[in-house]
Amino acid sequence: MAIQDWKNRITSSRRRVSGYGGSADAEDHPVRRWLLRLLLAALFLSVIFGWYWSREPDITLPPNPAPEAVGAMTTATLIQVVDTLLEKPGGYLSNDILPPGVLLDNIPSWEYGVVVQVRDLAKALRESFARSQSQSTEDRDLALAEPRFNFDHQSWALPATEAEYREGRKFLRGYLARLVDEDEYNAQFYARADNLRYWLSTVEARLGSLSQRLGASVGQKRLNTDLAGDSAARQATPSPAETVTKTPWLELDDVFYEARGTTWALVHFLKAIEVDFADVLQKKNAQVSLRQIIRELEATQNSLWSPIILNGSGFGLLANHSLTMVSYISRANAAIIDLRELLAQG
Repeated sequence: MAIQDWKNRITSSRRRVSGYGGSADAEDHPVRRWLLRLLLAALFLSVIFGWYWSREPDITLPPNPAPEAVGAMTTATLIQVVDTLLEKPGGYLSNDILPPGVLLDNIPSWEYGVVVQVRDLAKALRESFARSQSQSTEDRDLALAEPRFNFDHQSWALPATEAEYREGRKFLRGYLARLVDEDEYNAQFYARADNLRYWLSTVEARLGSLSQRLGASVGQKRLNTDLAGDSAARQATPSPAETVTKTPWLELDDVFYEARGTTWALVHFLKAIEVDFADVLQKKNAQVSLRQIIRELEATQNSLWSPIILNGSGFGLLANHSLTMVSYISRANAAIIDLRELLAQG
C-alpha cells in the first residue's frame, strides 16, 4: 500500500506540474504566433515596397511652357528631372536609414547618376547658358540653385538632402518664371554654339569616365597615356607605365546603375537641347548627329531581364551587362566628340 500511495502521489504531482506548464504555454503561444505573423507581414511588405521602389522611372518630357521663350524647355526639363528624383515611388532613397530603403543599393546608385547630371546642367546654366559673356552678371536664381544641388547626396538630417534639392528646384522655378515673362528682361538664355559646346564637354568627360569604370568589370591592363602628345608635359608624382584595373565584384551593380541614371537624365536633357538649340543645330546641319546620340543613350534604358548584373568575360558563356552598357555609352560619347567639332566649325 505504501508503495502504491507513493506512486499515486508522484503521478498526481506530475499532473499538476504538467497542467501548470500547459496553461502557461497555452497563454504564450497566441502571443508568439501574433509576433511571428507581424514579423512575416513586415518582411513581406518590405520586399514588396523594395521591389516597387526599385523600378526605374520612364523617360517623359514636360510640355514646353513657352515655345517662344528660348531656354524654357531645357529649364522645365531640368525641373522635371529633379521632381522625378524627389517624388518617384519611395521618394529620394540615397539617404534612407530605415528599411526597406536602407537595404536597397541599385536605385540609390541610379539616383547618384541623375544627381551628377543635374549638377552639371545647373552649373552650365549658371556659368554659360544664362550669361552673354564671361564678364556678364550671373542670374540671381541660378546662383542660388546650383549650390543646393551640390549638397551631400546622402545627408539624412540637419539638413536633409531632399530639403536642399527642393530649395534648388524652387530657385529654378523662379528663373523659369522670369524667363517666360515678356515683361521682365532680367532673365536670359543664350542658345549659342559655344555655350552648347561648353556643356557637351562636361558630358563627354562624364561618359568617358563611366566607360572606363564599366569596362573594368573584367579587369584591364592599361598603358599610361597621361602625358601622351606633349613631350614637355609633367605630372606631380610618377606613375607606373602599366596598371591593372578591375571593379570589385560588389560594386559592379553600383557602377551599372549609376550609368543607367546618368544616361536616363541625359536623354531628357539632350531632347530639350534639341528644342532650344534648333536654329544652331540646323545651321550646323547637326540635328541628325544629336538624334543619333539620343538613340544610343535610349538603348541603355532597355529592360534588364536578369535579376542580377552578370559579369561574364567578354567572349564567355555568360553575358556581361557592364560591357553591353559600355558599347552604347562609348558610341554616344564618340558622337558627342564629333558634334562638338561640328559646332566649332564656322
